[in-house]
Amino acid sequence: MAQPEGLLYSKEHEWLKLDGDVGTVGITDYAQNSLGDIVFVELPRVGHQIKQHDSIGVIESVKSVSDLFSPIGGEVIEVNPALEADPAIVNRAAFGDGWLYKVRLKDPAEAKTLLGPAEYDALVAEAG
Repeated sequence: MAQPEGLLYSKEHEWLKLDGDVGTVGITDYAQNSLGDIVFVELPRVGHQIKQHDSIGVIESVKSVSDLFSPIGGEVIEVNPALEADPAIVNRAAFGDGWLYKVRLKDPAEAKTLLGPAEYDALVAEAG
């Protein structure tokens, strides 16, 4: 399955869309499909300083509870308010309305450690 262009991906199955010094973060379609029906999302607070690869919240489905890891470090400037009322938006639109939070990047160079679409496709293919 080809990943959307213009995004970067972590090995923990999060995506990052850069817009200047702000990054929008979500989980990939592969991740939401693996989790199943998402029933709850716990996100970091606005103003919280996060580090790249830190566990910053949880996502709960009918099958399991999984940690969310930040693909980039910085300050959380917005969380997706729609997820509180309807966390299943992540299942329906993982790369769209199901975004999780936005972060003002502390070190934009951290993005260079993430995977491009083809590299992420290869990672998912290995996972089988």
